[in-house]
Amino acid sequence: MKVRELNAAEAGAAVDTVFQGLSPQSRYLRFHAPMPRLSATMRRQLADLDGHRKAAVVAECRRTPIGIARLAATGDDTAEIALAVVDPWQRKGVGTRLITALGRLATDLHYTGLHGDVLGHNEPMLRLISRVFPGARLIRDEDDVIKVTYPLNYQLTHEDLVADLRW
Repeated sequence: MKVRELNAAEAGAAVDTVFQGLSPQSRYLRFHAPMPRLSATMRRQLADLDGHRKAAVVAECRRTPIGIARLAATGDDTAEIALAVVDPWQRKGVGTRLITALGRLATDLHYTGLHGDVLGHNEPMLRLISRVFPGARLIRDEDDVIKVTYPLNYQLTHEDLVADLRW
């Protein structure tokens, strides 16, 4: 299995493959609603990657996508994250590798915080988050959705300051 950054040119096909590999239950846990098919609008949104404000990593086995972790900027330095792993590959370390890679990518892109929503009964995802992002803040709302926030350890360096100077 290989995990790498997903580029815009191949994102649509990867989104289609991963969505098709999700059971109705996995789709519900990912999208927080029944999702028998992926609408054209939702597909466009998920495949819309620019490598910074919208970025993703993909896990592949023999060049076939088996999972995607995605981030979408929600502010100048924060991003929402989401994860989907096809059913046959769940609970085999794919999600852990994807979320870890996405955290590294977010740090490289200078994000200082990540956040997302997890259904309260999605125990495997909550365990994964707690394992990969120790110290993540988990707050249950009245709809039994867990609001997850995690500060990244990005430190502004002297080189960053110099690179951002405008003459």
